[in-house]
Amino acid sequence: MPVVGLGGLMFRARDPEKLKAWYRTQLGIGGGCVSEGGEQGWRPGTGPAPGEQGHQYMWYPAPGPMVFDPFEAESDRIAADRNVLINLRVRDMEGLLAQLRAAGTEIASDDSYEGVGRFARIHDPEGNPLELWEPPAA
Repeated sequence: MPVVGLGGLMFRARDPEKLKAWYRTQLGIGGGCVSEGGEQGWRPGTGPAPGEQGHQYMWYPAPGPMVFDPFEAESDRIAADRNVLINLRVRDMEGLLAQLRAAGTEIASDDSYEGVGRFARIHDPEGNPLELWEPPAA
């Protein structure tokens, strides 16, 4: 297959710089961020290396699974006024949720499913829904 992974996630924002700062500060993602274990994912030819010009737009996530799953238009998994749900793989859900609560972020839901993992729902400052997923320990 010619597609080897997700190359980027771009979306509109009323205040892009403020939203980028929130994602960087609260979730540790976005331009210039290297997730724990993510540095090994960078290879020559895949974009600017950490510290190089252009790196400020690159995020190097840790390797792992990614779900691609179009839902029925009537699905309640995604808010009726939205077309997309961003799901982010996390480590230490408990610590992350504590950090988010301390920063004033409301946790809309927090559920666990045996064999699948723990899921929490939040919204970024512009109301975009985010699902945090901590896969089960291997």
